[in-house]
Amino acid sequence: MNTKETKKKIIQAGQKAIEELIKVAKEKIVDSDDDVSADRLKNAAATKKLAIMDAFEILTRIHQEEEMLNEKPKEKKEERVFKFAEGRSK
Repeated sequence: MNTKETKKKIIQAGQKAIEELIKVAKEKIVDSDDDVSADRLKNAAATKKLAIMDAFEILTRIHQEEEMLNEKPKEKKEERVFKFAEGRSK
């Protein structure tokens, strides 16, 4: 299998994962008016935070990979050698 095609498939899978993480982040923390323990609220908020941070991390990596896939081959740059004045005077 071609590496470029594999990366494209991984990018598509990552975009689907981001959509799912957005769904998790949009859900209500509390579904009922019942008294909910502070511990449960804290865990729910942490889950949402984790979903949001994971989505951003995946999005950043997708962007980096897309840039690498679309990048043209780099040309070799000519290296310049700098000499001090004393070296040129001899």
